[in-house]
Amino acid sequence: MKKTDVIIVGAGASGLMAAYTLANAGKMVVVLEARGRIGGRIHSVNENFSAPTELGAEFVHGDLPVTLNLLKEAGIGSQHVGFEMWQYQNDAFAQTEEFIDGWDEFLQKLNQLENDMPLHDFLEQNFDGAQYAKMRNQVENYVAGYDTADSRDASAFALRNEWNHENEYAQHRVDGGYGTMVNYLANACRNAGTEIHLTNVVHKVSWKSNAVHVTTTDGKQYEADKIIIALPLGVLQAPESAKGALAFNPPIKEHMKAIHDMGFGSVIKILLEFDEVFWEKEAVGADLSNMGFLFSDETVPTYWTQSPVRSRLLTGWLGGPPAYAQKGTSDEAVLQMAMTSLSNIFQTGQEILQDRLVAWHVANWTAESYTRGSYAYDKVESPQARKVLLQPVDGTLYFTGEYLYDGPAMGTVEAALTSGKNAAEMALKGGS
Repeated sequence: MKKTDVIIVGAGASGLMAAYTLANAGKMVVVLEARGRIGGRIHSVNENFSAPTELGAEFVHGDLPVTLNLLKEAGIGSQHVGFEMWQYQNDAFAQTEEFIDGWDEFLQKLNQLENDMPLHDFLEQNFDGAQYAKMRNQVENYVAGYDTADSRDASAFALRNEWNHENEYAQHRVDGGYGTMVNYLANACRNAGTEIHLTNVVHKVSWKSNAVHVTTTDGKQYEADKIIIALPLGVLQAPESAKGALAFNPPIKEHMKAIHDMGFGSVIKILLEFDEVFWEKEAVGADLSNMGFLFSDETVPTYWTQSPVRSRLLTGWLGGPPAYAQKGTSDEAVLQMAMTSLSNIFQTGQEILQDRLVAWHVANWTAESYTRGSYAYDKVESPQARKVLLQPVDGTLYFTGEYLYDGPAMGTVEAALTSGKNAAEMALKGGS
């Protein structure tokens, strides 16, 4: 059995960034990945579609330093995303930046909140009248769609911080897809001697101070001085008997409690490529030629284009509790939900749209055993939980992932990269 300096469990953005940082410091690293590919929730594909298509992470949400600097280092370009935001409601299209009635009043009241609570409770306590029913529904739908969160346990403070700092116009897409970035990281790691083993599902982590023994589901064993756990929060929250779940021996009770005090959302992403940009023709009374996002009250409520690139690809998005409710639904049934929604929006027969469809893919991330959800959101307990998880266990076990990032870019690739870099640097120091 070969012993190495550090084992990293998970070859997503955070795990690869941790490996990259350690390899550059001269450490011998082994990365163990359950899937047959790298990238985690980054998955750029070319198959079936006419251009690289993102099944997972797609946007660079802001002028984010770690992501953009890494792309620059790799010689990978990015393009600013310029778009118009449209809404379909009451049988009409409207271009608008305001999707929530009474938003200013709501945000003003939220900014006055002194003690954190779930957003749902805040709405019930401050906007409980019938006159606010529409606004409450719009806010909770927004939280479900954008944050993929459940307002019944999502932190009002965290959402307030996000909404007070967001810059929806500073959006970018990576040339060739995010997959080019994770390929760069993986290749740089391999060139520095790092081993990346795919289809290695880690099941058991036995440890003592500065000694780790890892066992996979097919009996492979690895040893190292330290281990960095770079798995999605949904996998860490899964019971030990679940596929892809980890068991720690001895148990790490305080850290596991903290893991369950973090929120992890649900999402289904539906990629649809048509034989033409039909939405430019079918939107009666509206010019959607520069449409970026389209919001509606349909079952699959949100769609976006590749604007400013004129593309035949339309992406559907279902997040939060509505996505969780569909986690066991077949891909074909989800496709029909999306097609029915588009048929209703554009008042076009579903059979006509079906005939125009040339490629499709349903990415039901909540149903995938090695992901089990979308990305993290804060619950009221999460800030304290994050403090626990950011502390290594006896200088030997470290955690990393987008859920450990504390800032307005939570839930993004930037958050994952930053966390991976920080965890690796902490491991290099030998402790906290």
